[in-house]
Amino acid sequence: MPRKRKLLAQLSALQNTTSFPQICAVEQQNTTPGADPSPKSSKYFVIEKQKSPQLQEDFFNQPCVSLAKSFLGQILVRKLPDGRELWGRIVETEAYLGGEDEASHSKGGKQTQRNAAMFMKPGTLYVYQIYGIYFCMNVSSQGEGAAVLLRSLEPLQGMDAMRELRRASRKAPSRLLKDWQLCNGPSKLCQAFGIDKAFDQRDLTQDAAIWMVPGQDLPGEQDVVATTRIGIGNRGEWAQKPLRFYLRGNRFVSVVDKKMEREIAARGHSPGS
Repeated sequence: MPRKRKLLAQLSALQNTTSFPQICAVEQQNTTPGADPSPKSSKYFVIEKQKSPQLQEDFFNQPCVSLAKSFLGQILVRKLPDGRELWGRIVETEAYLGGEDEASHSKGGKQTQRNAAMFMKPGTLYVYQIYGIYFCMNVSSQGEGAAVLLRSLEPLQGMDAMRELRRASRKAPSRLLKDWQLCNGPSKLCQAFGIDKAFDQRDLTQDAAIWMVPGQDLPGEQDVVATTRIGIGNRGEWAQKPLRFYLRGNRFVSVVDKKMEREIAARGHSPGS
């Protein structure tokens, strides 16, 4: 799997950039009585921190649809309490546009205790529970009550830990999950990364247990499929809007729209395209 090896090599490079150089020496200073002994400009007291690759607020501060597309190819990082890190490439998202969106938890602009994170600054996590047992994770964007649902990840690091977490979240023992089965759905993603209601309202730009770093192999427009969202069939015209985005040809996507992919392929081979 050449592309997988390439992604892992890029992951290793990203991890290396998060470290800071050590101070190698301390200048010995001869001070005169009454002088301030603290260094003023010695190069040995300047720690040149490399810029962290972590995605910052300016990335999240964009319109909902734009953010949903921009997430594709970026990397979600989760640091477990035991220090292990889980890394996954985002391959599928859904945009929920806020008050006008009949499928959104914030439709009509209604703000509740449950959906408060959707009205917070871009980059805030909105985690909610479904069926009383599963969790889904969203990230707030520009726009009152707008947020992006993270639907699927391509696991890059920590797959054994993801399997442990998936097993622990299910009631009965089951067969060993393959890599593509670990995070191919919003609740599976949360299980594999140990995400629950405790992560609601956390800030991705400041949290020590979960954050995002930029991907090194970002897709172009031709690589992205825009299609209808999942599980909102009773929302009228909003059920038909192309507000789900995924990486075409990626086997870690939860649900593939074969019809839309055929249409994209046909457009790609049409005369003058």
